[in-house]
Amino acid sequence: MGNALKTALLLGIMSALFLALGEVLGGAQGMVFGFLFAVVTNFVSYWFSDKIVLRMYGAEEVGPGHRLYEIVRRLAERAGLPQPRCYVIPEASPNAFATGRNPHHSAVAATEGILRILDDQELEGVLAHELAHVKHRDILTSSVAATLAAAIMMVSRVALFWGGGRDDDREGANPVALLATIILAPLAAMLIQAAISRSREYDADAGGASLVGSPYGLVSALKKIESASRAVPLAANPATAHLFIVKPITVSGLLGLFSTHPPTADRIQALLHSSRS
Repeated sequence: MGNALKTALLLGIMSALFLALGEVLGGAQGMVFGFLFAVVTNFVSYWFSDKIVLRMYGAEEVGPGHRLYEIVRRLAERAGLPQPRCYVIPEASPNAFATGRNPHHSAVAATEGILRILDDQELEGVLAHELAHVKHRDILTSSVAATLAAAIMMVSRVALFWGGGRDDDREGANPVALLATIILAPLAAMLIQAAISRSREYDADAGGASLVGSPYGLVSALKKIESASRAVPLAANPATAHLFIVKPITVSGLLGLFSTHPPTADRIQALLHSSRS
């Protein structure tokens, strides 16, 4: 199954999970509330997520003449994309992300740390990866998935502490099933969000390598970022961790199932394999 089809299917499943949770907690009225809440959260995510995340990290816009801007400009022209706004984040930890609801309203942000440790070829590989996200509209997809997952977790948390809206005396009401739904729904949402994000990362890696004509700059950059991030971790908000080129929050073991990024070693292997194909 192609990644685009898989992403659409997973988003559909997550939306259905949201509606089902609303129905379990509040019957038909709860399902309607769940639908309306999903619409509102997606609307907010669509229009304002870029401004929120850039402000969250204190990003400062840079223009023509800046190294970041000039590399992004060349790559955007090559990809046939509008010029994204460019921002530098005052952080020593090396990382980068793209945000914005579509190619005409996109932004690319890079930390001071990544600009310091990468050479031009490596930085070009990273920024090509981010522009691939822009071209594929992955930012919107990831933001919608993250918003839905966060909303599901919030509704479940409220229900866990305050109880469901359904009358337990009604025929068919099952407190055990209700509790199981409240606990399992957020786990399912997190797994779906992670699966969507991982599939988009592989596609962006491949798209970025294709844009610059070689995977080796990105391969070298990923190795450097992974190593330097361990020494200088980024204090990232977990809600935005999916945006970065390398996950700023390290997870291992079973928690790896919820990671929004594939292991860096797997990404490198995929890039090198594609170059030999």
